[in-house]
Formats: sequence, structure tokens, C-alpha cells
Amino acid sequence: MRLAVFLCTATLSFFLAAGCSKSANRSAAPSDRLRVAIPINPTQLNPILAQNSIESFADGLIFNLLVTHDQDHRQIPDLAAVVPTLENGGISRDGMTITYRLRHGVTWQDGAPFTSRDVRFTWDAIMNPRNNVVSRRGFDQIASMDTPDAYTIVMHMKRLFPLAVDSIFAESDTPTRILPAHVLAKYQDVNHVPFNAAPIGTGPYEFVRWLRGDRIVLRANPAYFRGRPTLKELTLAIVPDDNTTEAELRSREADLAIEVSATVYRDVAGTSGVQRQLAEAPAYTAIMFNTQRPPLNDVRVRRALVLGMDRAAIVRDDTYGTGVLAVADLAPYYWAFDPALRPQPYDPSRARALLDAAGWRPGPDGVRVHDGKRLSLLLVYGLGSQMVRTIMAQVQQMYRALGVEVQLKGYDYSTLYAAAQSGGILNGGKFDLAMYAWISGSDPDDSSQWTRAMIPPAGNNVSRYCSPEMEAAQRLALSTFDRSVRKRAYATIESLLLRDAPAAFIYYQSQRYAHASELQNFMPNGIEEAWNAQDWRR
Repeated sequence: MRLAVFLCTATLSFFLAAGCSKSANRSAAPSDRLRVAIPINPTQLNPILAQNSIESFADGLIFNLLVTHDQDHRQIPDLAAVVPTLENGGISRDGMTITYRLRHGVTWQDGAPFTSRDVRFTWDAIMNPRNNVVSRRGFDQIASMDTPDAYTIVMHMKRLFPLAVDSIFAESDTPTRILPAHVLAKYQDVNHVPFNAAPIGTGPYEFVRWLRGDRIVLRANPAYFRGRPTLKELTLAIVPDDNTTEAELRSREADLAIEVSATVYRDVAGTSGVQRQLAEAPAYTAIMFNTQRPPLNDVRVRRALVLGMDRAAIVRDDTYGTGVLAVADLAPYYWAFDPALRPQPYDPSRARALLDAAGWRPGPDGVRVHDGKRLSLLLVYGLGSQMVRTIMAQVQQMYRALGVEVQLKGYDYSTLYAAAQSGGILNGGKFDLAMYAWISGSDPDDSSQWTRAMIPPAGNNVSRYCSPEMEAAQRLALSTFDRSVRKRAYATIESLLLRDAPAAFIYYQSQRYAHASELQNFMPNGIEEAWNAQDWRR
């Protein structure tokens, strides 16, 4: 999901495609309908249980946040009437109390009024240990939540949390939207309730029906508080193949493809009636290392795998100008990006020396051996993308040249990103290496990925990386609203990621889109696309 984990191009991005209903005569297709082709088969549509960015995208059409962002990355109120700030008193001087004034007149799609009770209930549901949420990051920083009236929420924080307004019911790396208390409060947990397959939200589109494995149909919410959407109907069609996405764009069966692969982006260039679009995003693609699994618990092995991957060649050959060689996880999108840091070089000689020093020596067939064990690693990835398959083959070949045997295993995205409690591959730690991509939130906070407390199922630290220096730097980054202090802390964080190599960071990517030229008002904010879905039109 961004996840986020609601949310990646190679494995955790917003891979979406959209278009109108199938028709032999494309020009006869209704202009008030849009067909959205999605590459992942959703498992449920409960926003606090979203396990991948596709489920998060669908949730964003049906539900709302308190605060979102526009296409220029500016905070704007969603279900909140105003964005809380220090200046307007919404954030107390000590940062320990945050007050939200909610919009009046918002209704759930069954006609019930939206109130502060819904916000309080959703927080309680997220913190309920019975519920299989992917991350409680941010919500676990709230000590208590008061509802003095139907349109006021007062959050009392456990400690100063400078990214609260950007992460709690906002555009975080795992955006979590508000649930209806009047529908769900009767359940002890919400893991397997009927609502998850037929949700009721406050958003621009209402759920109509779900044909499992085929499509989800939504219709315009006539009572939406921002105004009735221009498009009458959206169909989210499951299309788990790049070639099919490209064919639908070319045939004009699809009006919009969201987060297309670099290959599709390249191949549709010049297609009549198809327009390509890039959006700067806080996104990266990497090979994640399971640092708690031998031999990857040895930093020398991890560093060797970084140095032995020609990441610049992957960027050059596979992203077709839409990616930039990465330093670590924070992209130039952020004010916290440190331009003084440089990407790790490609240095296979040094990589081999590190493997030698770690005791891994070439065996008879060239694969390294230590204490009778071969250096054989399992690399997992998401099925469906030709670009991912290409990169997997390149990495396998590069590592074979180092004497490292790599076994490739693809999974459907719902299995790859499932919660640890549900047997997910990444969150369950069932891998050595993982092709991984991440769309972060609007704040540079990355503690959900690199701190001990965020190891799944508590958060998104799928590498299981732990470091006392990292813990200290993350505490400093979250100790103040002062950006100069936070910027220095993030420079330290990025340096530690280079030193300790919990991942081989490959590239930062712009979000890639292709759509029919007549599609209007599609203005992705770099984190998600549905923030203004009510304004999309053809």
C-alpha cells in the first residue's frame, strides 16, 4: 500500500490501470464510465486491513482520510474541516495535543451521519490486537482520544510526534481511512466481517458488486461532500499482466493505466490518443535483505551483495528514463534528502573480497561454500510484471558472477504482501532477498521500515534490521518540529543504511501513467491518485 505498505512499481507500488467498459466500438463507450485495470486481486476492502497498494487505492475511492494532499504536495482537509497547525491552534504549543474540527453534513453511503465517534472507533479498531492491521505506526503514539462533541476530535499524544498530521488518518506510507462505527462496533474484530466484501464509506464512489477474480464495480456517491463525481461508474478490473495492460491502452479499451511498468511506459510512446504522464514521488525500488536470516545476518555479505549489483546498469537499461540511481530510501522528493551522500559504487572485486573475508570461498562449481553450506539465496518477487522478471534475471546473473547462487520464486501480490498473521511472505520473513518497492508518505519519516519496534506484524520493517545508532537517529528525527534538526537526523539515517546495507537500493522512480488524451483532471499527488477522483472526467 502504500501499505504501506499500503503502496510500488516492482512489488509494493500503485500498479493500476483504468478504462471504460469493453466494447467492440470504442467510440460508443459511455463517457461517464471508467474501466480501471488492476494487477493485484484484492482480498478485502476494509481500509484498516489493506495489505497492498491496490487495496489502498480501492479504499481511497470509497473512504476518506482526515487530511490529504493536492497535486502540488500541499496539505488540504478531507474529513477534517481545517488542517491542524501550530499557527491555528490545532496543534498545541508543546505538540502534545492535536485538535481536529470535522466537516458538518458528511454522511456515510447508507445515510448515517459521519461524526467524531467514527474517528474514535477507527483508532480503537486499529489498536485492537485482534485485528490484522499491517501497521499501527502513528496511531500507537496516541495516548488517548476525546470526542467532546460530534464534530471535534482531541488527540493526546504519548510524546511529541512531529509528523502526526501527515501520518494519522493522512497520507502516510500506510494511509488508513475512517470506518463507520454504526456498522462495525458490534464486532470483536473486523478480520472476517461481511463489510470487508461490501463496504460502506464516505468517499466519492459507492460499492455496487464484486465478482471475485474478475472485477469490482463502483458507482458515483450522489451525496458526496465535495460534490457528486462526474463519472457515473468505475469498474476495477483485475488484469495481472503488463502485456494485457499495454494492449488495452492501445485498443483504447483502457482510459487510464496507473503506475504502469517502465516497459509499458516506453512501448506506448507515440500511440495515437494515448498520453503519458510522470509525477515526482517519494518512491524507491530495492532488493531487500532479510538481516535476521543467515548468512545475511553478516553485514559483510550484505555489503558484498550491494557492491556486486550493477544498479546503474539496471537503471539505464530497465527504467527507460523514469528512474534515478538511488542512494538510500529517501528520494529527492523530500526536503530531508541529503545531496552530499552518494550511491554505493559497483565494485565486484571488493564484493568478492568481502565474501572471502566472511569465510565464503568458491566451490568446485564456482558457488561459494562455508562450513559445507552453499551460498544459495531465495529471491522472491511479485508476479505479473515483465520489468520485474527482467531485473530478477539480471540480478541472478550478477550474483552468479560473485559465486552466489540465487533461486527465484514469484508470488501473487496478495500472498507476497499478506499480513504476518495471514502467512505473508514478506511480513512473515519467508525469504532471503525480496524485490521490493515502496511509496512513502508525505513526511520523510521512515522509522516504520528501519526500527526494531516496527518488525512485522507491528510495522513495515520487513528486513528485520536493528541498530542502536538507527534507533537513536530515529528518536532525534521525531523529537522536534525543527526541520533543520530533523534534516541532520535523516542524513545520519541515510548514512547508516549505506553502512549497514539492509537493502540494495536500486532507483528512485517517478510515478508512471498512461491515459486516453481526453481524460481530464487526473492529477496524482505522488503518493496516491484518488485524492480528487470526484473530478475525473472524459
